[in-house]
Amino acid sequence: MKPIDLQYKMPAEWTAHERTLLSWPVQDSMVYPDDYENVCKGYQELVSAIAEFEPVTLVVNPDDLEKVQALFQGQTVDFLPLEHNDAWLRDNGPTIVVNEAGERAGINWGFNAWGGKYEPWDLDDAVAPAVLKHLGLRQFDAPLVLEGGSIHVDGEGTMLTTEECLLNTNRNPQLSREQIEQHVKDFTNVEQIIWLNRGLAGDETDGHVDNVACFAAPGKVILQVCNDPADDNYEITQENLRILADATDARGRKLEVIQIEQPPLVMYGEQRLTLSYLNFYFVNGGIILPVFGGTAEQADRNAIEVLQQTFPDRKIRTIDGMAVIREGGNVHCTTQQIPAGK
Repeated sequence: MKPIDLQYKMPAEWTAHERTLLSWPVQDSMVYPDDYENVCKGYQELVSAIAEFEPVTLVVNPDDLEKVQALFQGQTVDFLPLEHNDAWLRDNGPTIVVNEAGERAGINWGFNAWGGKYEPWDLDDAVAPAVLKHLGLRQFDAPLVLEGGSIHVDGEGTMLTTEECLLNTNRNPQLSREQIEQHVKDFTNVEQIIWLNRGLAGDETDGHVDNVACFAAPGKVILQVCNDPADDNYEITQENLRILADATDARGRKLEVIQIEQPPLVMYGEQRLTLSYLNFYFVNGGIILPVFGGTAEQADRNAIEVLQQTFPDRKIRTIDGMAVIREGGNVHCTTQQIPAGK
């Protein structure tokens, strides 16, 4: 049985949450392990910010449990001791689906550390089943590798993704495009997939859509853009604009596209940091937005203004995105929502 057979579907991220799941960083697996202390401070800020809006469950390696518990005394944070390799629960955690009766279940996607980039990943591949067991939810095992950061839905039958990631041969070389698309539809119960071509330049995830574009509402998409022709992201984001301008959603609507200008280029050593305001996260009544400061101060203000105009009823809660990015991703990458049931 598949979720579609039982009328389960993946709800939009902005619907009510019961709680948010995150994982605590693991120093041995970090892209920049020397920054572990600063990254942990960034995660502490992020977890505390989310806990202002809704409860948090934090997956923690057992050896770190006592130390991490001490950081969140008096906050609406509980802990799930669980061995894991990496801190990106969006990508190795379960995707929760809901049926019309409000019953929830979880999709256990295959996980191979973004196309085999970081070994080992066996503990991370076991996280989703362990989380679903902890939550007491039914488990659907999907026959393909897929990270949660590579898909975004509007809750009304439409999904955004990128060919660069979902069709990458380092994920599912045995499957055709048609097979991948059918599996995704069967397990999330979407009717139409809007395929962008590429994600941002330098993104180690091979173009996750959660750095590029997301739905703000059915029929409305926010897109990070670059207006500097000398920047590698210029061609990428202008192409994405053209694709979205020509697209219609599952209900036949033309899309309204809201643009957010990207932050200025920041290098960390020889590596371009994948800075994105689109890597924000919906919480109950708010949005957790990474901002970057320094040369990005004006771009930060612009992003806050665009999001506040787009979501006038939500509080825009900013955090220091430069702390979390040194672990390799940002706010949305770390989080996984548990939709409220009935």
